[in-house]
Amino acid sequence: MKLAFSSNGFKHYDILDAITTLSNIGYEGIEILLDTPHAFPPDLTSAKIEAIKETLQKTNMEISNLNAFMLYAIRDNWRPSFIEAEKEERRKRIDHTHNCIDLATQLGCKTISTEPGGQLIGVERDWANKVFIEAMEELADHAEHSDITILVEPEPELLIETSDQFIAFKKEVPSKNIALNFDIGHFYCVNEDPAYLVDKLLPYTGHYHLEDISFNRAHNHLIPGEGAINIPEVLDRIQNTGYEGYVTVELYPYQDRVIEAATQAYNYIISVMGQLQTK
Repeated sequence: MKLAFSSNGFKHYDILDAITTLSNIGYEGIEILLDTPHAFPPDLTSAKIEAIKETLQKTNMEISNLNAFMLYAIRDNWRPSFIEAEKEERRKRIDHTHNCIDLATQLGCKTISTEPGGQLIGVERDWANKVFIEAMEELADHAEHSDITILVEPEPELLIETSDQFIAFKKEVPSKNIALNFDIGHFYCVNEDPAYLVDKLLPYTGHYHLEDISFNRAHNHLIPGEGAINIPEVLDRIQNTGYEGYVTVELYPYQDRVIEAATQAYNYIISVMGQLQTK
């Protein structure tokens, strides 16, 4: 497996500076935020796209994934969502995701990650499941034609939180271009064992997010090694599956000291991986 860091922790930095900084730390990849201030598709010029590609090449870095989850350019972290009561609001999220598929093609990245429906605000769960499935069926057609995979990311307090909920959703949307963004901390927050889930969810997993979570399981991303998740066991399980893609560290709460956090996370994970290789 390879190690990347999400640019959503680098909101105080230009995306080109974030790429260079992460390369200097030692990361092999970067997950690029498709939102303000980094790469919101309507704001991204062809010149900036070329600059991103050139900087990646210069630093020998790759894009691990494109993060189409957050949408502060329109409203906030989760909204507008796929399950808004108003059709026009749902369409904003769907159109954003279409734009992200097109941008993935331009940047040469094969995956984008997105929210699992959204927050249940003024809508019933059955209705929300229905409209989310309809949205993903539409997007799956675009993704298939573009050879891009959309990774749905379960999250606490959103429509899809647990592994079983994701599997039930996937049965309704069987397209091979709809898969799972396995966020290790999110599953821990909803009282699941991420180490156990590695094998259970392997047929669906296209990419991993990694952060630590405290013993109280509150959804607050911590630097790996500072919380309660048995990260060595999780990484060992992932490694034993033969996974050769990216594990992306996601530490957006550390924007005021992100270089320190990214460095600490890198050193910890590299140390863990070294210990696993000597087992």
